[in-house]
Amino acid sequence: MSNIEVSGGVAHKLPLDLKKALLASPKSLQAWQSLTPLARNEWICWTISVKQEATRTRHIKRTVSELKEGKRRPCCWMGCIHRKDKDISPSVQWVLSRQKAKA
Repeated sequence: MSNIEVSGGVAHKLPLDLKKALLASPKSLQAWQSLTPLARNEWICWTISVKQEATRTRHIKRTVSELKEGKRRPCCWMGCIHRKDKDISPSVQWVLSRQKAKA
């Protein structure tokens, strides 16, 4: 494992599997390091908030790919609900209530 310091997010630490993928792609790593802590947090939360390992693997591959393309945030992601520095928006609360109703 490389000794390169890779920045994490606000509410989430950088998981090892995502760190390894970023270290394997210099262009993605450079883009990652240029993101704000909040933006990095969104990518991390989007990656770790899935239920299946196969989905997580796909999210990590997509993160690396989309960072190479210049994307700054995950597309179509409602945002991290784990942040303690702000309240969850009404629209996200609505989405979460719909998800709970399905469960």
